[in-house]
Amino acid sequence: MSRRDREKRTADLLRLIQQQRLDLSAGRKEWLEATDRYDRGWLSLVNAKRYLAIGSGVFAIWSVRHPRFLTRWAKRGIGAWSTWRMVRNALPKR
Repeated sequence: MSRRDREKRTADLLRLIQQQRLDLSAGRKEWLEATDRYDRGWLSLVNAKRYLAIGSGVFAIWSVRHPRFLTRWAKRGIGAWSTWRMVRNALPKR
């Protein structure tokens, strides 16, 4: 392979790389627009982490003082979950 062929091949590859970079930049913008809703939701969840930690601590102390309330809501939750499973299994599958 001559020097001229190598230089031409190098120039072709560099043009190809530049085009791929431009395509990636355009795709990046579309990707960020498509996932913007999920990103905002995730950031809200991450920002609420400290409040969830404080709330869970308060709830733990409160549930020790009022155990019947927690048991009642646990039974309701299990009942709702069982009802949902029964309805889901009764509906025809797609």
